[in-house]
Amino acid sequence: MNRTSKGEQANGLTRRTVLSGAAAVGLAGVARAQTPAEVKVGLIVPLSGIYTRPGQVMKMGAEMGIDHINAQGGIKALGGAKLKLVVIDCGDTTEKAKNAAQRMVAQEPDLVAATGAYLSSFTLAVTEVTERAELPVLTLSYSDLLTDRGFKYIFQTAATASRQSELGLPTLMKLAENASGKKPKTVAMLMDNTATSVATAKALKEKLFAQEGLQLVVEEVWTPPLSDATPLIQKVRSAKPDLLLFMPNAVSDAKLGLEKISEFGLGQGKIPTVSFSITIAEPDMLQSVSPEIVQGIMTIVASWGAKGHEALIAELKARYKEPWATQNVISTYGDMWVMKEALETAGKADRNAVAQALRTLDAGESKYYPGGQLKFDEKGRRVGAGVVIVQWQSGVPVTVYPPELAQAQPFWPKKS
Repeated sequence: MNRTSKGEQANGLTRRTVLSGAAAVGLAGVARAQTPAEVKVGLIVPLSGIYTRPGQVMKMGAEMGIDHINAQGGIKALGGAKLKLVVIDCGDTTEKAKNAAQRMVAQEPDLVAATGAYLSSFTLAVTEVTERAELPVLTLSYSDLLTDRGFKYIFQTAATASRQSELGLPTLMKLAENASGKKPKTVAMLMDNTATSVATAKALKEKLFAQEGLQLVVEEVWTPPLSDATPLIQKVRSAKPDLLLFMPNAVSDAKLGLEKISEFGLGQGKIPTVSFSITIAEPDMLQSVSPEIVQGIMTIVASWGAKGHEALIAELKARYKEPWATQNVISTYGDMWVMKEALETAGKADRNAVAQALRTLDAGESKYYPGGQLKFDEKGRRVGAGVVIVQWQSGVPVTVYPPELAQAQPFWPKKS
């Protein structure tokens, strides 16, 4: 006998339909929990102080990567969940960077991964915090120490500083010999005391200078920001080296150094100048120095806009009015795609699952970092990571090495 009232039938609200509806709502809630509408990833970079500019450019790369991933359907393993970027300013000191990391892990507990922190000194401080929070972090920072600490949640996409020296300096020496008929014999080295520069200098002094027959005749170190480059360049002028290695990591320091090099008549090939820093090829350099002053200067870096990145570079120019793509934008853009790949493999928005996916990642040939594979070794270093050599030519720093990525042929600055 059907005891349902006519009123209940009219409203379609039998006890059975109410219960089945409640069950459906419950199942939908479970489904939503399993496939979130968005997945948060972090970007912790300097957005205040003397390193603001690199942080801003890294933000551009992250934003473009997020937008492209979301436009192509988001994280398919999570039902098309969209990536959401959480940006944290790490400031311009190691103390500020560590405090920012502590705020990040406390205030954003649902972050599944992060990238940053530009300067190796900052990244060392940040990853002390993120390692304890078991938050996987990708970084373009160079210092060997980053992945020599036995950490399990840091993944270094760039070749280490020592590896960049090993790959880059012999190539430069061959270029010099081919252009002039002889190798440089003496070298001056001016550097800041940040972790990247220290690691680079260590590899050069302990092994590579002797290997390449270079005698170090000047070595000067400063703490950023540089207040006066005059004493540094005076020593270089007195020593008359065949090669100058100039390694600043703040744009203001690079400007001061190059202005003084020009003022002392050492530029334009009189003393060929090489860096191991993206800073010397930042667009901001042309706000203080002319294209003639930087013409021919080369730098060895872990990544740069190169052949194959034409569409991305064009979008960067149109969207942000950036004249070219530095390592900061290319690498950070690539980081977003690595995070996506890890999330697809993990199948859930969980930081430990993402970390494990990164440890076992084997995604083939690298597209946004030079050389090697999208794969990390037991230390967290990208397997086979290479370098690019960038050279100022006609007011633009272009990739000139390796040949498969080169936008132009390199030349060795000759004394005039």
